[in-house]
This record gives sequence, C-alpha cells and structure tokens, in this order.
Amino acid sequence: MASITSPSKLTSSLKITQYDFDPDATTATEIEWIDMKEYDSLLVSFFRTVGTSALTFSLVGNAESDGSGTDYTICTYSGDEPDAAGDYCFLEANTQQLNELAAGLRYITAVCTVATGTDEGVVTYVQGGAHQAKLNLTAASIA
Repeated sequence: MASITSPSKLTSSLKITQYDFDPDATTATEIEWIDMKEYDSLLVSFFRTVGTSALTFSLVGNAESDGSGTDYTICTYSGDEPDAAGDYCFLEANTQQLNELAAGLRYITAVCTVATGTDEGVVTYVQGGAHQAKLNLTAASIA
C-alpha cells in the first residue's frame, strides 16, 4: 500500500483546482488561465449550483498567460443542457490540440456564459499527464 507521501497518489499526479462561477452577468466569463507547459491534458467540469438558464461552455487557448493574445477555441460543449441545480458536464483538451491550432499556445481557460445573470456554478480544472509527479500538485485552498 502506498504511503501518504507517495508520488503515486492522485494528488501527486493530477493538479485539481476549483473556481466559483457567480458572474452576475450574461456576458462570457473567462474562469482562470492555466499553464499547460508541465501537463499533457486538461479535463474541465461545470457543476450547476443555482439557476436553469442556457449555458455556453468552451475551452480556449492562447499564447499569453493572461489571455491578451489571440484566442483559439479548442472545443465547445454540445451535449444535453445542464439546466438544473446538480447537473454537470465536461470538456477535455490536450496539448496536441493546442499545437494543432497554432504554434506557441500553452495557456487554456474555460469560458462560461449563462442566459440569466443570477445563475451560478462551480468550475473544476483537472490537469493530467504531469511531466513530473510530485507531492501536492493538488492542495487545499482555504481563504
């Protein structure tokens, strides 16, 4: 059995972060730009906590860490609408897709738009394929 400090633990090979989505708007919201330099893949989930309106959910790549360069849409969710509290959906991307879109892309963000500004959710990023497993890639975030 692996010890608590073993790099074989999921928290040592995956980087998982969560973001509160409470835009108070119906415009496109970039969740968080993340660097894919040390990872091969990204799984993003949207979990609906409040509201029932339509959701547009996509992953966008950029060469700049703050998204100030040219945005390239990697993929857009097109399944059943997550239109009730407790509904969730997923998108995935990998660095090969970034390379195919344009040279130099290494940053990704999820972009969410809701039709009613009071809708809310939680967006979770799971970065996988870490080039080097190490302790605490995933760590608690306590404010």
